[in-house]
Amino acid sequence: MIPTIEDVKAAAKRIEGIAVRTPLLRNDALDEATGARVFVKAECLQRGGAFKMRGAANAIAALPAEVRAKGVIAFSSGNHAIAVSTAAKHFGIAATIVMPSDAPKIKLETTRSLGATVVTYDRVNESREEIGARLSAEKGASLIKPFDDPFVIAGQGTCGLEIADEIAPDIVFVPASGGGLSTGVALALPKARIIAVEPEEHNDIARTLETGAIQRNAPGIRSICDGLLTDQMGEITFAIARERFEAALGVSDKAVLRAMKFAFRHFKIVLEPSGAASLAALLEGGADVAGKTVAVIASGGNVDAETFERALAA
Repeated sequence: MIPTIEDVKAAAKRIEGIAVRTPLLRNDALDEATGARVFVKAECLQRGGAFKMRGAANAIAALPAEVRAKGVIAFSSGNHAIAVSTAAKHFGIAATIVMPSDAPKIKLETTRSLGATVVTYDRVNESREEIGARLSAEKGASLIKPFDDPFVIAGQGTCGLEIADEIAPDIVFVPASGGGLSTGVALALPKARIIAVEPEEHNDIARTLETGAIQRNAPGIRSICDGLLTDQMGEITFAIARERFEAALGVSDKAVLRAMKFAFRHFKIVLEPSGAASLAALLEGGADVAGKTVAVIASGGNVDAETFERALAA
């Protein structure tokens, strides 16, 4: 099923009181640097520290009560893990999370602190999808996918509905990996130009848009943007992206660190690398935004102290 804007509106009602409404921030320094009227959607202030709470809460809330009671399973490098664990705790059900062994320590610790059972794996040599499917079958628990699920996409799209309540953006910069947030926002803002942002060497979305077929990233490509390292888009997110994405821009780790520093200095918010990717693309001049109203989604703030110190020194 391909979700629609009506599904996004239904998700907003379903997760009311679970996810929080995050602010749109603006600052003269960013407007002057870009020549645009820029608003930053601070999803770093979302419950759980990232936008993922929206999709996880909607997907779990949509489960029939008797199915939900059997618990949920998810696979994630961090923010989806935290979101599913938080939502599961809200509903009083068990959560098992499959996470890469090299996930940021703060995300592993936070997930465990929420009461979830964490199962680690080697992201180069093992398949998280296969592990998740096996555990789901063994436990009888529902698998909450990180992005390629209509309820998850619709939930993430509520971020876009909140933007639409305050401004009518011409262009939206959205960090993208599997595409759940970016395609959900595209559904919620049908008149806006959507620019997806990904790590420059992990550029499957750019290649997917260019070729018209889903492209896969080679294994082992690394970036400080750990939340944007999904192997490829999903079938549902691709179906939306090929119709709605204007472009996909790549950003370097150095540009992301500079964006984290900029956000802290001018907006007083803490962003993780993945959460700063869209701001980095804007600041690097990846698209002509002069005179436009621009929304930038700062998708998360779950960053470890060492990485944030690197950003402040950038």
